[in-house]
Order: sequence, then C-alpha cells, then structure tokens
Amino acid sequence: MAAQFCSSLGDNALLIAAISLLGEMHAPQWMTPMLKLFFFISYVLLAAFVGALADSMPKWRVMLVTNGVKLLGALLMLVGTHPLLAYAVVGFGAAGYSPAKYGIVTEMLPPERLVAANGWIEGLTVASIILGFVTGGVLISPSVSAILLAVNVPYIEPHHVGNVGEAAIAVICAIYAVAAVINIWVPDTGVRYPRQEHTVWRLLRDFGHCMVTLWKDPLGQISLAVTTLFWGAGATLQFILLRWSADVLGMDLSHGAVLQALAAVGIAVGAVLAAARVSLKQSLSVLPVGVAMGLTVTLMSLLDLTPLTHSGPILYGHTVSWALLVSAVAMVLIGAMAGYFVVPMNALLQHRGYVLLSSGHSIAVQNFNENLGILVMLGVYALLIVAGLSATATMCLFGMFVAATMGLVILKHAANQRRFDAVAQIGEARRRRGPDDQRGPLAR
Repeated sequence: MAAQFCSSLGDNALLIAAISLLGEMHAPQWMTPMLKLFFFISYVLLAAFVGALADSMPKWRVMLVTNGVKLLGALLMLVGTHPLLAYAVVGFGAAGYSPAKYGIVTEMLPPERLVAANGWIEGLTVASIILGFVTGGVLISPSVSAILLAVNVPYIEPHHVGNVGEAAIAVICAIYAVAAVINIWVPDTGVRYPRQEHTVWRLLRDFGHCMVTLWKDPLGQISLAVTTLFWGAGATLQFILLRWSADVLGMDLSHGAVLQALAAVGIAVGAVLAAARVSLKQSLSVLPVGVAMGLTVTLMSLLDLTPLTHSGPILYGHTVSWALLVSAVAMVLIGAMAGYFVVPMNALLQHRGYVLLSSGHSIAVQNFNENLGILVMLGVYALLIVAGLSATATMCLFGMFVAATMGLVILKHAANQRRFDAVAQIGEARRRRGPDDQRGPLAR
C-alpha cells in the first residue's frame, strides 16, 4: 500500500509538471489531453504481455522493476525529452506495475475481504491522486519553483534544471526513487503459477482466450463494462475540469489542480463508505449511483456560476467566491458517487477474474479494456477541442454520456438476471420431476 501510494503520487504530480512544461513550450492546447493518451497507450499495447510478466515472478519483484521504468521516464523528461514521449515511458512502467499491485491483493486475501481491501487500496490511491495534484500544483507555483531553482544540488549544473516544470520533475524523481525502495519490503505471497508462455503468438492467443472468458461471464461483463466506463470518464474529467475551471471560474493551472483534488477527496470518501457498507454479494446494487453521478455532472455544467464569481464569504482573510464553493461541493459529491460504485465493481471483477483466469491475466484484461476506454474518450475529447466546443458544452455531453451508458448497463444486468432465473426455474422443475419423467424430448 505504501509502495502504491508513492508510485501513484509521482504519476499524478508528474502529469501537472508535464502540463506546465507543455505550457512553457507553447504547445497547442490539444496536446494536453494527449499526455494521458501517451501514458495509457502502453496499457493497451502491452496488455497481452504484462499479465504473463506479473505471474512469472513474485509480485514484489515486478513492482520494483516497473517502478524503475517510471523513474527512467521522469529522468528522460528532466533531461529534455519531449513530455509526450517521456510520459509514454512512465506509462510503459505503469502498465507492467498494475497487474502486480492488484494481483497481489487476490493472492493475499479471501473473496469476502476483497471489497474492504479494495476500499483501502482505492482510498490510498485516491489520496495519492489528491496529494499528487496538490504536490504538482505547489511545485509549479511561482513561490515554490523559485526556491527549487535556487537550490544548489551537487553534481547538477544550474542550466540542467532551468525552468519551473523541470524543477518540479527533479523533486518527482525523488518520489519515484522512494517508491522503488519501498517495493523491496513488499511481502512474497508464496503463490506460484504454471510456466508462462514466451512466444508472441501464444501470448496473444492466451490473452484473447482470457478476454473472451471474462466478457462472456454474466457478472464479469457487467463489472468490466462499469470499470471501463469509470476510468475512461475519470481520466477525461481531469482535463475537462482544468479547462472548465479556467473558462468559468478564471482559475490558473495551479488552482485548477486543487479542484481536481477535491473530486479525488470525494472518491476516497465514497470508497471508504463502499468498503464499510457493500459486500461482494451486494456489489451490483450500486449501479444506479453511476447514473446519478452522470446526471450530477450534467447539472453542474448547466448551472450559470458567473454571477457568483464576484462575491462570497471571507475565509482566513481572503474572499472565496460562491462559485468556487459550489464547484468544490459538487466535485466532492461527484467523486463520492464515483468511489461508491467503482470499488464494489472492482472487487467483483477481481474475484471473477481470479476464479476464471489468474490474478495477473485477469488484471491485464481489465487494464486493456479500461485503458482502451481512456484512449477512446481522450481522443474524442481532443477532437472536441479541435472542433471548438466550449468546456461547458463538453462537460454537459460528458455527463449525459455517463448517465446513459450506466443506464444501458443496468438494463443488460436485468436481462442477464432474467435469463439466469429462467434457467434456474427449468433446472428446479427437472429436479422435481426426477429421472422417471417419460415425456418426449420436445415436451421436456
């Protein structure tokens, strides 16, 4: 948990620093969401291979190696590699890290404890997202960056760290190094899997079999659809919030990152509530919360906050606009609903994947679908920016899409349940008739 916290903290702080670098480079606006696209494309391209990697050796060792790859990506960005390419290397490490960090949970704990465990994992992950955004925002702020640029580090020439973004990245490299060291103390669960395939064709064939197995499972397909939607929507909402906060609230990047952090606070709260209140058997009961989340985002985009930006209460000697307070409350509420429905879905998916496949392979399938969703939604968002759609209109469309998609998932689950009930009734009728039923096969 500590290793995951530090590693995720570095990922999210590095995102803010990379956005700052793109701004200093005067890169076009559509390139900003491409950061996430370059980060997550590794999850899709390497999905057939990282599951086998995670199951080929103890999970702690996989986490140590892949965290080192993340550190390499941050160092590449520090020495002047284009932020998109360097962040892609970080994503390469994250793609290999993910099956190990989630797979180790199913190896350690029985199914009835998975929801609670996911509550802790997601809660700490969200805490790292919050602190990552805040850390990135603080590191690129004028006051802190001036201090960092004035620090004289031995063996590092001043011109090597010459702007705000690079100074922030230097600190983030240290965070990745700490995460790598912590991985050494991650326990070995003792679980070993059969020898993994090594040829590309066999790995692809094995991955395709795992994909079909999980999508055909009535419970697996519902949980996989929900988590795919959640992560795709969540990654896109990060960038929508930054743009919306700048256009509607007049906030800069540093303060917009704090608004993102408030949404993450809500996710942490929702994750804790789900861990305490929802069991694995009740996991599908939270699906309507996803519809409510999408509708809340839509309502938020339709509110006219302009009249509320010029007045508000005084907190700690500063006037805080009512628009900012309303936005903050809404972000916490949206995040809480997201956390409440995604934690049980994630636990259900992990359980079904572990039962039907293996921990590493099931998480690889999950990552492939979730990050393919992220790539598609970020690509659509970039096209909407190119088309000139406003941040408010984009946010409204985003909310309606989430609500409608979650509604379709609920209908699909109801259809699956009716089919299951019908099969169960036929089986019960056959059991009651017993083996002496002499009717013809058509009648039976």
